[in-house]
Amino acid sequence: MSEASFQLAMGQMLVRPGDLEVNLRRARQMIAEAAQSKCQIVVLPECLDVGWTHPSAADQAQPIPGTTFDRLAKEAAQHGIHVVAGLTERDSLRIYNTAVLIGPDGRLLLKHRKVNILDIAQDLYSVGDRLGVADTELGRIGIAICADNFPTSLCLGHALGRMGARILLSPCAWAVPVDYDNSAQPYGRDLWHPAYRELAGLYEMPVIGVSNVGPVTAGPWAGRNCIGSSLAVDADGRVLVEGPFGVDAEELLVLSIALRPAPALGTDIAADLESKGYAGR
Repeated sequence: MSEASFQLAMGQMLVRPGDLEVNLRRARQMIAEAAQSKCQIVVLPECLDVGWTHPSAADQAQPIPGTTFDRLAKEAAQHGIHVVAGLTERDSLRIYNTAVLIGPDGRLLLKHRKVNILDIAQDLYSVGDRLGVADTELGRIGIAICADNFPTSLCLGHALGRMGARILLSPCAWAVPVDYDNSAQPYGRDLWHPAYRELAGLYEMPVIGVSNVGPVTAGPWAGRNCIGSSLAVDADGRVLVEGPFGVDAEELLVLSIALRPAPALGTDIAADLESKGYAGR
């Protein structure tokens, strides 16, 4: 597998809670626009189909592959682009907060079910049951969803780094109270920035998180706003892109990403981490 430099799009899209058709149309537009911008991959938000913790997930969640997935896969194949997208997944009696990696031919390359489910969401989503990476023409890709990358759950990102992921992509839904003052406390600086930078620097793997925008109208966080502020850091942990903040800050952000070979593999990783100041717990 060869490493690569490529164009990546961060699809900070508006998600209308409960409105599957409108949201899929917006996602397809983002995919098409990313392809037109010569991007090889586009990352879309968490639960873009019906919105994070929206009660309609109980009725609208679909299997993966399934009808919702198939519509995004068709768009990926039509435009010849990799797509990472957050969807609500039905598996028998369970619903998962899931993210998929779709290849440029429309095939499902990787499926990740969110592990670090917030307590307020555990009555809707089941806890994820596996971690994995996918080898692609761009490099080895890992997926984590939003709170999977909390500073208190970085063991998940460490596992993906140890699996040889050369980039970590994360669909997110970042929400704040409506009176949040971003000028006084820029969103994510004390949460996502240090977590992303730690993983990126230790494993020399870019980390990209993409959040939706729009009001949260139902569920445990009803009344809050999703506000974008999507974040990309490079393999040295330096911030490459920080998306605009706001309930209406919908935007497609395009950046160039360079991947490096894994600095170490297997048991050699511990010594490499130690050389970077990490004790290797």
